[in-house]
Amino acid sequence: MTDADDLRRRTDELLAAHPPATTERLEFLRARFDAGLAWVHFPRGLGGLDAPRSLQAVVDAELEAAGAPGNDPGRIGVGLGMAAPTILRFGTDEQKQRFLRPLWTGEEVWCQLFSEPGAGSDLAALATRAVPDSGGDWIVDGQKVWTSSAHLARWAILIARTDPGVPKHRGISYFVCDMTDPGVEVRPLRQITGEAEFNEVFLTGVRIPDAHRLGAVGEGWKVAQTTLMNERVAIGGARMPREGGMIGVAAADWRARPELRTHDLHQRLLKLWVEAEVARLTGERLRQQMTKGQPGPEGSGMKLAFARLAQEISGWEVEFLAEDGLTYDDWTMRRPDGVDFTGREAGYRYLRAKGNSIEGGTSEVLLNIVAERVLGLPPEPRTDKDVAWKDLPR
Repeated sequence: MTDADDLRRRTDELLAAHPPATTERLEFLRARFDAGLAWVHFPRGLGGLDAPRSLQAVVDAELEAAGAPGNDPGRIGVGLGMAAPTILRFGTDEQKQRFLRPLWTGEEVWCQLFSEPGAGSDLAALATRAVPDSGGDWIVDGQKVWTSSAHLARWAILIARTDPGVPKHRGISYFVCDMTDPGVEVRPLRQITGEAEFNEVFLTGVRIPDAHRLGAVGEGWKVAQTTLMNERVAIGGARMPREGGMIGVAAADWRARPELRTHDLHQRLLKLWVEAEVARLTGERLRQQMTKGQPGPEGSGMKLAFARLAQEISGWEVEFLAEDGLTYDDWTMRRPDGVDFTGREAGYRYLRAKGNSIEGGTSEVLLNIVAERVLGLPPEPRTDKDVAWKDLPR
């Protein structure tokens, strides 16, 4: 069984064969994947060594100390946090071999085509249709919305309705969509920050081969649950040190600006600091639980905490900095590669955090998930569970 010493040895061998100072970045990342040091808990041949997930930190620490290049997870977060675990669990051997390596190295960016204008919180109500043609392909028509990185993406994970004659959760299938297909149109959605990291995507006669279907026909909702659970962990459970993230920025502001301090602001900062630390430690415990299997509904609680803290901390920071908290560097319409919650000014953080309680599952929906699936409380009445999707009022 692979242990920490074995991983250190393998890492040393990688560094000796591909010195970071003289090896081109992409070449190094490919070599790291092939050595099984990308995701150590993934299977051999797919970027891993069948090792415990907890040992990934050993590899990461060794490579960071050696100055090895990273794969820019902020840019390829959808692929790493959502597409990869779904492909690993439900993909065919051919799909795993085709998609996982360029996904991890960042050669191919991924996006997520789930939400629609009429199916956001109630995602299973989606109306995008996938119809089989005589040649064995699927023809997809519909619209998706709030799609991060669609303007950068080569591939997308897509759910579409393949059977409107059954209840909404049972008539969905899951696909990998080629974003270069001529029927895919990506339009920017300008946000309150002035930027457009989100997009709306129009699908017109998009042809998807059946070989790009994940899971059985009609079982897309089951496959999507793996994506969604991993998404919430990816958003709310990222590993960070004490005083990492936005609470670290707020604490640094407090230490640097003693002339702005008040007793009330001090008390509120202390409360937020403690809550952020509790969330950090809870996330660490959740990651330890994940070493034994797939993430469960507990990730929804982490995402809830992340959204609330991001909004409260950024609000505190704007209030503490007074007029300086209202400054903003650039309202130019841009299409960024990702979100930067710690490298920008307070005004940006305050505005961008407003989306945290919507993206990745609205806080209201996640509260229901925690109540029903974590706490075991009675579910809300649902009158549409046994009604065919085509018969639902819209």
